[in-house]
Amino acid sequence: MPQTFLDALAVRTWCGLALETLGRAREEIDAINVYPVADGDTGTNLYLTVESAVAAVEAVFAAHEVDAGNPGRPSLAEAAQAMAHGALIGARGNSGTIVAQLLRGMAQVLAAGSDDAHTDGEGLRLALRRAADAARQAVAHPVEGTVLSVASAAADAAGGAEGDCGTVARAAYEGARAALAATPGQLAVLERAGVVDAGGRGLVAVLAALVETFTGEVPGAVAVAAEARHTRVRTPHDDESPGGERPGDERTGDGTTECADGAEEDGPAYEVIYLLEAGDLAVARLKERLDVLGDSLVVVGGDGLWNVHVHVDDAGAAVEAGVEAGRPYRIRITHFGAGDAHTVRGEVRPRERVQRAVVAVVPGEGLAGLYAEAGATTVLARPGEPPVSGELVEALRRAHAREVVLLPNDPELRHTAAAAAEQVRAEGIRVSMIPTRSAVQGIAALAVHDPERRFDEDVVSMTSAAGATRYGEVALAERQAWTMAGICQAGDVLGLIDGDVAMIGTDVTSVAATVLERMLAAGGELVTLVLGDEAPESVAEHLEGRVREAYLAVDTVVYRGGRQGALLLIGVE
Repeated sequence: MPQTFLDALAVRTWCGLALETLGRAREEIDAINVYPVADGDTGTNLYLTVESAVAAVEAVFAAHEVDAGNPGRPSLAEAAQAMAHGALIGARGNSGTIVAQLLRGMAQVLAAGSDDAHTDGEGLRLALRRAADAARQAVAHPVEGTVLSVASAAADAAGGAEGDCGTVARAAYEGARAALAATPGQLAVLERAGVVDAGGRGLVAVLAALVETFTGEVPGAVAVAAEARHTRVRTPHDDESPGGERPGDERTGDGTTECADGAEEDGPAYEVIYLLEAGDLAVARLKERLDVLGDSLVVVGGDGLWNVHVHVDDAGAAVEAGVEAGRPYRIRITHFGAGDAHTVRGEVRPRERVQRAVVAVVPGEGLAGLYAEAGATTVLARPGEPPVSGELVEALRRAHAREVVLLPNDPELRHTAAAAAEQVRAEGIRVSMIPTRSAVQGIAALAVHDPERRFDEDVVSMTSAAGATRYGEVALAERQAWTMAGICQAGDVLGLIDGDVAMIGTDVTSVAATVLERMLAAGGELVTLVLGDEAPESVAEHLEGRVREAYLAVDTVVYRGGRQGALLLIGVE
């Protein structure tokens, strides 16, 4: 029997059906992804975003089932808020981040009547309107012909529908589908590729699941190929875009200009995404800074938790801006390889994989930027929060390569990395894990990486460079403990060499100098120093001076590691 209202159970059903629908359409959506960057992962990003929403909704249902003092199912407000929060923390890519904001906008309306067990067609109309408006406000430079157009059309169509939730959902779906078909006429890059907007196609899939939730009927197939010619569609939102373009130019959603003659400016090199704990004023300043640094800027969330997405050339600067605003975490930096772009005209073709990529686990934001600039896909290991196997699997897939070199950069991650590599090998990707035990060994391996060599030769060369690099660390003891150098107390300065505590002291600079001298006693040609945020500013200058005085043939390089847990990482090769 058709469901006429929206309650917690309907939210749960909708999320599950949306995940199934996106799962079936994922490869198709990936294949038509040409805007704002032809990186061929929009379908995958939307799937992962909704998957996170599903997990959050299931968790809140499970909590009610085991809570003897509050048995039964959650309220509509609880389910909607869980859906929105799950999507926010799991949002991937430009379109995934926007969909997370759409769900958040809906949740704001659905949770307003927190005492209500369900809402009717009018409530769903209001929720869809708020969703579209919230998503548009989250994008720095809204552009028509994207998922924003599709969301606005869905809300407009729903606003004119009279009836229960099923009627409203079907109207929203039909409005979205018509808007999706019109996207090539609004965005020249889509028309040239002969496809509709990938993000909009994903939203139509999510709305199809909403129709199925209420009616039990699965809407028909959606066309992804564009007509040969389209009339430029002008919408009321067109005038909102910043001015300054010449007639015929279009302002793109990433802030660049796409010319009427078909020429496009080169886009930024990196996609940077992170969750951010920060206040509203700090986020407002962050938006201004990131808008100058890059494009495709989307910042969604609120109440102290935000999801930040931007395309930039300087990944480190984008992360540093987040550090200044608050506490960024779950940082993901992806390099847009030159071979990633694909063009389709009149047919759907999957994006060509690059031949080889490097995936590395890094302990701090500064190193994440350094590795990304060298072309690596990075996974951030937060202090006390090592990445799980699923995060590594996602990164290996995100590298979108036939061959991948994996650098775990931590002996504790050896088994986790091996499990992730094995899972991805089953998908036909060739993966070789180099057992790097520190980020400085990873830097050495990356320095000799040459994708033009045979895969085995490249892996051998990188492994040799990592193995020839001794690694040290200066850190603060968190508690009393037995070590190879004696008993340490909480707050003591520890000097480690190749993973073992070599000395215990009270002064960071003196401990670091002793560690470095012991490491150089066995010889070396290059010293790498990676300073954490908590390290004294003078320590690097002091160590560089000691090396210049005592080891004339040894060079020194210094990097800023950000919040990396250790005060200082040292490499000698």
